[in-house]
Amino acid sequence: MTVLKGPEPVTEILRSMAGDPQVCGELVRAARTRSPELSRLTESETFSHVLAMVTAAAPWFAALDRAEAIDEQDFGAALLLGADRAVQGVPMTAVLRGVQAATTRAAEIVVDRCRSAGVSDRLLLSLMLRLKEYGDALERQVVNGYRAAEQQAPRQLGELRAELIRRLFLDGDAPSDRELARAGIRPNDDGLLHCFAASPAHPGTAFTPRPFTTVLAGHLAGVCARPPEPVGLDADVLVVVSPAVPLGELRALYRLCAHAVDLGRGRGLRGRYELTDFAAELALAHQPLLGAQLSRRLLGPLDQGDAFHRQLALTALTFLDQGRRLDRTASALFTHPHTVRYRLRRLQDITGGSLTDPPCDGRSRLLSTLQWWWALTDWLRPPGTARVRSCGR
Repeated sequence: MTVLKGPEPVTEILRSMAGDPQVCGELVRAARTRSPELSRLTESETFSHVLAMVTAAAPWFAALDRAEAIDEQDFGAALLLGADRAVQGVPMTAVLRGVQAATTRAAEIVVDRCRSAGVSDRLLLSLMLRLKEYGDALERQVVNGYRAAEQQAPRQLGELRAELIRRLFLDGDAPSDRELARAGIRPNDDGLLHCFAASPAHPGTAFTPRPFTTVLAGHLAGVCARPPEPVGLDADVLVVVSPAVPLGELRALYRLCAHAVDLGRGRGLRGRYELTDFAAELALAHQPLLGAQLSRRLLGPLDQGDAFHRQLALTALTFLDQGRRLDRTASALFTHPHTVRYRLRRLQDITGGSLTDPPCDGRSRLLSTLQWWWALTDWLRPPGTARVRSCGR
């Protein structure tokens, strides 16, 4: 076997490694395996950093006999790696574990290829020392980049995330996956995200895991990879959370969440709800004209200015909300079941329609209940109150 004595073979080996997707893929897998936090990022992000750092290493190893070569080395890729991971919220210890795993695997590949190329043992020993020196310098620069990003005003990062959420939910071009990732907003393992709306819009509302939030049009708007669970939630806050969906569906679902919050607060609801809990109300709210006509047909004889008639309608709506149970309706209204029965009978006398008897027109009882609930909800709205707010605004 021919024994090679100069740095040229090493330089060529590093250049060939930088141009070999399989090698870079191995380094990426080593980093992601060693550091679970990195495995939550996309492989393409890690791959781009690995490629840049391996490519930058080749010129330095071309000057193995020059001690000052390290001072001339371009560590821009390492600085950028540290800064990106800081912005994305990856702990520094996790970043360094990934860097160390990748550099260790890179050294193993370099040694194997050098031996196959006939590099002398003396040069190989020198190379190992320089590899360690390079790895140490690389880690220092990653730390420098990480700390530099940490020292930037947190307000700048908060403003960036707020702008991305606004673009994601309201208007403008939707941000790309890369833009979101650089701000630390990453989907779950299936590539999906949840959105939610909360009101009142308290920016300090506590959730776990911690989502990214901003205030949009009076609501607290948030996006996260896992459904947020309120922690110490204020008693007056209502939160509506969407299912996990692809990025392109978030805007429409956020608008539904915000609308559901408005509907829920109108009913006095508080706490955390799924968006689908409001499916029927949202669907009906988007047909205000039809709801008005239905209330005229079923409740036409009632006078909205008559306090007793409003009491009858409220009792009927509560009766439906309580599953047609007299005892539960009475408890909800702080009255006696006999009083509930009397009011329902008076409503039937005035309108000619019954909430207790089976429908006489062949319709299902469920459909009849839905129509009565819709009509009563529409009729009980305060005069002058907008019947629906478009989700597109």
